[in-house]
Amino acid sequence: MSDFLLGIDYGTGGAKTCVIDTQGNVLGFAFEEYPFYHDHPGWSEHDAGLYWEIACRIIRQAVGEARINPAEIRGIAVSSALPSLVMVDAGHNPIHRAYNLMDRRATAQVAWLKEKIGETRIFNLSGYRLEDHPALVNLLWEKRNRPDSFKRIYKALTIDGFITLKLTGQATLHQSGGAFYGVAFNLRKLCFDEAMLEEIGISPDILPDLYPCTAVVGQVTPQAAEQTGLVAGIPVAAGQVDCNASWVGAGAIAPGDFQSNLGSVGNFGIVYEDVEFAFSDIGYLMMNFPYTLEHTWVTVPTTMTGGQCIRYLRDAFSQYEVETERVLGISSYDLLNMQARQVPPGSDGLIILPFLMGERTPIWDVYARGVVFGLSMNHTKGHFVRAMMEGVAFAMYDSFHLIQQSGLPINLPMVLNEGGAVSPLWRQIICDVFNVPIVLIKRRTGAPFGDAILAGVAVGLFPDFGVARQWAEYIEPMEPNPTNHARYMEYFALYKKIYEHIKEDFVELARLRGQI
Repeated sequence: MSDFLLGIDYGTGGAKTCVIDTQGNVLGFAFEEYPFYHDHPGWSEHDAGLYWEIACRIIRQAVGEARINPAEIRGIAVSSALPSLVMVDAGHNPIHRAYNLMDRRATAQVAWLKEKIGETRIFNLSGYRLEDHPALVNLLWEKRNRPDSFKRIYKALTIDGFITLKLTGQATLHQSGGAFYGVAFNLRKLCFDEAMLEEIGISPDILPDLYPCTAVVGQVTPQAAEQTGLVAGIPVAAGQVDCNASWVGAGAIAPGDFQSNLGSVGNFGIVYEDVEFAFSDIGYLMMNFPYTLEHTWVTVPTTMTGGQCIRYLRDAFSQYEVETERVLGISSYDLLNMQARQVPPGSDGLIILPFLMGERTPIWDVYARGVVFGLSMNHTKGHFVRAMMEGVAFAMYDSFHLIQQSGLPINLPMVLNEGGAVSPLWRQIICDVFNVPIVLIKRRTGAPFGDAILAGVAVGLFPDFGVARQWAEYIEPMEPNPTNHARYMEYFALYKKIYEHIKEDFVELARLRGQI
């Protein structure tokens, strides 16, 4: 018999899975998008019931494409985009829709925590800023606004924790995801502080049990096997954050390794070993959480809407490109890229602040929204696409130049990974803005590939994560263009000024919209 591994990832906008063998070959792959729901200002939700329905479909599809016997799958691991929140009852059924990472509704709870507990005390424990509304903050919103359904909560899970629950019947949480609960999570000790939980009024009973990412937390149940086409008894690992999964899959296993995703959000990660960086002045402006490898952490500057910005332009304003894709099979994203390539760096004076759902690092502004600045009659759709790409690059660079100043070790080149990184144009924009060399990972299976590797380590097929580096192949190197970088720095300075000039107006707009 042969040995195979299954990885499953839930991003902000869709789920994917892959089957690999022990040589790192991807034998089967499947992907399916799911819709967003933005019913109220600041809300961003998914239909939690769809998560499992999609899992059952894509697992069958990937295993079928791999043409393997499911009995030969030796391990499974799941990852998801965080913070997310799936509340389930005692029957393991979702209560309400799931929160995804763009949800920013819990502003009153943030204010309450700042007054009752204090930002400094919370940060010194968790290394996590309140502005990002981690899961415990959202649970406080539920307790205040939907008390009857709050009482029905059996466990408050991440998306991947929900899938692991459906696979195994066990309610669990990996340590890399624990940080995204925030407030009462001790980043140094990697556990929940029960005294803090009691103080804020959240029972530890509704929180899942914590495990190292590589721990085996359960096995596929007979019921899950019947629904997914798997076999009962396959070990399931605790899992990991989706960006960790992407970076592990692309070979980031050493301190200083530097990779970037352009999925629904735009982020990059730098691996490090000293947790105290998270509590430094620069670390305070970033997101920091445990990495998949034990005794390592990762700093992850994040702009809330990265690849999602281009998806928004496609869905809202590109009916022609979408119809062309349907009829001729030419990617609508490729068509948008073709138009953007005709536009020079700086987009002929069009600047976009890409804060479509508020912003994370380094400005941490829940009320920020997208801004189009400098619009003129000469600007086309191609200008909008390129300006949006440049805006996302500026948002990410805003954090990167601060980390450079901190002295945190950074291994170059920067490795581009999932999502929008497939666009050579966007890669060159990032290369020029950041002023660093970049490469593209050849295998862009992404997070589920890293999950499959994690599963292999968890069940002992691999002694450690060294295979990830052995299998990583980097292609299409790019060097920054000094002229473009200088030009972009001029535009970046103006980009920063625009935000500073209007940031108070975002608050007024939030009041007018009823968000506060």
